[in-house]
Amino acid sequence: MSDASCDIGLIGLAVMGQNLVLNMNDHGFKVAVFNRTVSKVDDFINNEAKGTQVVGAHSIEEFTRLLKRPRRVMLMVKAGDTVDQMIDHVLPHLEAGDIIIDGGNSLFTDSNRRTKTLAEKGILFVGSGVSGGEEGARRGPSIMPGGNPAAWPHVKAIFQSIAAKVDDGTPCCDWVGEDGAGHYVKMVHNGIEYGDMQLICEAYDLLKHGLGLNPDELHNIFAEWNKGELDSYLIEISRDIFAKKDEDGQPLVDKILDTAGQKGTGKWTVISALDTGQPVTLIGESVFARCLSSLKNERIEAAKILQGPASKINVGDRTEFIENVRRALYSSKIISYAQGYMLLRAAAKENGWNLNMGGIALMWRGGCIIRSRFLGKIKEAFDKNPALDNLLLDSFFSGAVNQYQASWRKAVVAAIELGVPTPAFSTALAFFDGYRTARLPQNLLQAQRDFFGAHTYERVDKPRGEFFHTNWTGHGGRVSSTTYNV
Repeated sequence: MSDASCDIGLIGLAVMGQNLVLNMNDHGFKVAVFNRTVSKVDDFINNEAKGTQVVGAHSIEEFTRLLKRPRRVMLMVKAGDTVDQMIDHVLPHLEAGDIIIDGGNSLFTDSNRRTKTLAEKGILFVGSGVSGGEEGARRGPSIMPGGNPAAWPHVKAIFQSIAAKVDDGTPCCDWVGEDGAGHYVKMVHNGIEYGDMQLICEAYDLLKHGLGLNPDELHNIFAEWNKGELDSYLIEISRDIFAKKDEDGQPLVDKILDTAGQKGTGKWTVISALDTGQPVTLIGESVFARCLSSLKNERIEAAKILQGPASKINVGDRTEFIENVRRALYSSKIISYAQGYMLLRAAAKENGWNLNMGGIALMWRGGCIIRSRFLGKIKEAFDKNPALDNLLLDSFFSGAVNQYQASWRKAVVAAIELGVPTPAFSTALAFFDGYRTARLPQNLLQAQRDFFGAHTYERVDKPRGEFFHTNWTGHGGRVSSTTYNV
């Protein structure tokens, strides 16, 4: 079987790889598959792919011989060194104009490097974010491709066919930008996912401790929330989680250990935010909340020693409290996305990427983990004003947070009085208050920096860009330090 009859080849038959292959097969594409553990190939062909036109290969050489030119090779392997190793294995069997696609959760700087080094060898590289988990991969994921633009016409039909579709049939996949832009957008997507999940957990914790609600009651509340402006995949699955019973008939959620895992994409988002000087505080707190949750043994000991509020507070009317929490969740979600888009804008400027902000929201509308009704409003905001500096300056989003802020503040105050940790709710509100404040107290901070380190400051009564130094003690020198921005 050496005829080049396959439209695309995929290496890496873990759950995402297998489901993408079956999805491609459903849409009429003939797929060749290979896996480093070769027995997995036969196992897949004889089981999940039985009765399809998927073709298994037992060596890289056989695999590449099966592919039509230009050869399209998609890697669904673990991010990092494994991707580079697999590229090295495949390269000797490729020729100029062939395409390598990395569909894993790679760090965008790796995709920047791979695009350039492979271009020097005549190979077109695509670094593509794929979101939606197991079900999304099988039925229609959100796909975020970037890399060498010359590759896009050769993969566009396949990617847009297998991607999720929004109501009007538009695929949740379009070209994102050059080099690592696709993986960068996927990284920010995952960071926002961290934020959404943490916000939902805080709403759950507040309702549970503030009103003593059980999982069945929480199921009903989340079911109601999912009918309105919070309508989203994560609210939907949270609703279903609350309803799930263990074998003994008790709620399963109450039996799950409260230590969260993470794979690193949230951390990468926060590191990138620090590198670009963007205050992406909510995703940062969401990553740290997972880190804190992992200190389970320490927390058990601390709970015996450290005291919370002395007495149980009365949170007032049940219906009003639930609505305050809902509004706090929605308002904080707006802040999270506003911060995520600030980061995308800064990265685009720094890397010379031409990112379509509204198009990114559209790609996230279906298939992916953060899919929600809300994303349609983001697309509308950028359709109205493609140069929008911040989502909070759009009339829809500013209107929502202005209308809901009283409830949001009440929810955060209730959390403080109850002793329930709400780092994401709280930091979102702090960001909102900071962003809407024309004069912050950093004038004092600049004075402190100039006092101890002669770091200089600007003045409100002088043009921007003029720097001054004061001899604060009377015995300091006249020489000032250089200044820089993050």
